[in-house]
Amino acid sequence: MKLGTVVAICVLTASAMPATAADFSDPTWPCVQRKVESLSLGLMWPYPVDPEARPASDAQQSDIAELVGYLSLRRVELDTLQPRVSSFAQSYDGNADVLGMVFSDVFDTLSKRRERIIQGIGDFSLSQIALADQIETARIEMDALLDKSEPDYDRVDALEEQLDWDQVIYTDRQRNISYLCETPTLLERRLFSIAQMLQQVVQEQG
Repeated sequence: MKLGTVVAICVLTASAMPATAADFSDPTWPCVQRKVESLSLGLMWPYPVDPEARPASDAQQSDIAELVGYLSLRRVELDTLQPRVSSFAQSYDGNADVLGMVFSDVFDTLSKRRERIIQGIGDFSLSQIALADQIETARIEMDALLDKSEPDYDRVDALEEQLDWDQVIYTDRQRNISYLCETPTLLERRLFSIAQMLQQVVQEQG
């Protein structure tokens, strides 16, 4: 990456980000948060989970799928999940194997969603780097034109207009970076909370 590009990114980002700066050593990760690409089910769920395990019946499979779909909805607040979890656990006597299948499916759904978001952040960051490079190139050309004894003012005007527009686009996009960077963390926290909720009913009813 060109030094000028890095400088342009830092200058433009400073107006749109908090005082804490991201580490640009990884161009695909502009976030302050540490990048964790993949999560581990075993770090969240203490009971054995057989990846080949299948529900004992169609009814059980339907119950698991319904609960998994509900738990995976980000718009559903965590505080509202407990009644559904408790009701499900009572139906299956707090069976750790059944609840393990529930968490395994929730983990698979949310961790894949999280990985797609991280990939999207990477694509976003690279597009911002490309735009910063374009801005820096236009600045260098404009400075070179202005240093001439007879500048091409039509070209200078065109470059200035392009620079103004590109900088507006860059800054406008950059305002979304805090939200984008927080989303993988929120999904990770949701998974931990769901794991703890399911573990609690296993311990209470198992």
